[in-house]
Amino acid sequence: MKILVTGAAGFIGSHLCEQLLKDTKNEVVGVDTFIGPTPDMLKQVNIKALMNHSKFQFLKLDLLTADLDHLLHDIDAVYHLAGMPGVRSSWGNDFGPYVSNNISVTQRLLEAAKNKNLTKFIYASTSSVYGEKSGKVSEDSCPTPLSPYGITKLTGEHLCHVYQKSYNIPIIIVRFFTVYGPRQRPDMAFHRFILQILKGEPITVYGDGTQSRDFTFISDCIDATSSILYKDNLIGSTINIGGKERASINEIIFMLEQLTNKKATIYYSQKISGEPKHTWADISLAQTLLDYEPIVTLKEGLSQEIQYIRSVYQL
Repeated sequence: MKILVTGAAGFIGSHLCEQLLKDTKNEVVGVDTFIGPTPDMLKQVNIKALMNHSKFQFLKLDLLTADLDHLLHDIDAVYHLAGMPGVRSSWGNDFGPYVSNNISVTQRLLEAAKNKNLTKFIYASTSSVYGEKSGKVSEDSCPTPLSPYGITKLTGEHLCHVYQKSYNIPIIIVRFFTVYGPRQRPDMAFHRFILQILKGEPITVYGDGTQSRDFTFISDCIDATSSILYKDNLIGSTINIGGKERASINEIIFMLEQLTNKKATIYYSQKISGEPKHTWADISLAQTLLDYEPIVTLKEGLSQEIQYIRSVYQL
């Protein structure tokens, strides 16, 4: 298959491209425009190995202006991961790029896809669409986003449903729950915490640290996401991708102290608007449809991310 991956130089996108290329029958076209909080240098590192692969083509394109009809003309499947990430930076005057890159780009891709013979159009969404919920959250839970970012991702989901209904685009939506591991964006908590602990700098925790997340290690996330390509009877599905373990931020910091053998200096700051107190994915649908079973523990995953941070920053 010839597969288009948007956001290919990003955290999840670069790992996904590598996994798809393990199937020697696949070709991958990766697109990225190098926006968002990840420095260009880190994105270049993300795709360094891919650039030497004979079946990988990288295109630096702005999906807001690119000729998407031409881009999709011989594509069999699309993984749409590109977008502007982050809850904290989606407020106020910074909202514009979220509208452009999460809503307008998605609509442009769907317009280009409506006349193509795609087997699957997989849209990467987020647990941020759910908002504040108690207990495990299944895919039929009513979405009530708490942030402008969550609203733009939910709008993308609605656009996908509209185009599926009107033009039979084979839509599948995945909702990721706090993915972490090597290549994680530098604005995300684990990346910040590890780097600051290793450098002996104080870390900032927004809130009191008792907030908890369903943490999904990158390899588990990629196993589930890549398997969609090979599964039947998924069109129209929305699927949670969660992890093996949940923990509070304070518990994570304690674990990082043990793994690095360094004591963290913690500064507790005001809670961030738009972030839920807890997240917890009901992954029973992914288990049924994708044979998904996350296997990486937090200790194992954090150890791998620490090794990555040490390597990239030469610490």
